[in-house]
Amino acid sequence: MIKVAIVEDNKTVREGFETLLNRTPGFQCVCACSTVAEALKRIPRAAPDVVLMDIQLPDSTGVECTAKLKELMPALHIVVVTVYEDSERIFQALRAGACGYLLKRAQPERIITAIQEAHEGGVPMTPEIARKVIGQFRQEATVAEEVKRLSDREREVLELVVHGHGNKAIADRLGVTVAAVKWHLQHIYEKLHVHSRTEAALKFKQTQSSEI
Repeated sequence: MIKVAIVEDNKTVREGFETLLNRTPGFQCVCACSTVAEALKRIPRAAPDVVLMDIQLPDSTGVECTAKLKELMPALHIVVVTVYEDSERIFQALRAGACGYLLKRAQPERIITAIQEAHEGGVPMTPEIARKVIGQFRQEATVAEEVKRLSDREREVLELVVHGHGNKAIADRLGVTVAAVKWHLQHIYEKLHVHSRTEAALKFKQTQSSEI
């Protein structure tokens, strides 16, 4: 028997998942929650094997709930089931500890299969989500290679840019001239294939978040 918990604020969807689980042999819904606070209180006591997690919840996000549940229950398998399919949300969920990501329009049979896959240590995803994940991995690998080409001084300059320092403040902190800072920034733009300090900062932050 695979024990499943649900975290979903939409009552119709939540009850639909609950009915699907309880009518499928070998599956049991042991807990159905509508908020993060409720999930953090009830799920550890219910001790499910798998959690179906929504992303958008009234008191926080499913990403935050996933991260906190994984801290409390490291062996817990969490599958995100949501309407959102943008790459950033997908990767936020996976980095928080989710083992799979499905869209709510997936067929009921696919939801059941995904739970079983997660319980067995798999990584359930719909084909379109898998393609986005692969694409994002390739993009991050490219950005990481670009950032590695930066010199130590260029990295120092870029880190200060990320923290909101202007050219003069950067020059003062590093003991160089403003002209030198501008020269370093020009080389940073060329190596990262960007045209502004904002784009450079965003690329750099992307590599930092992927290391977490």
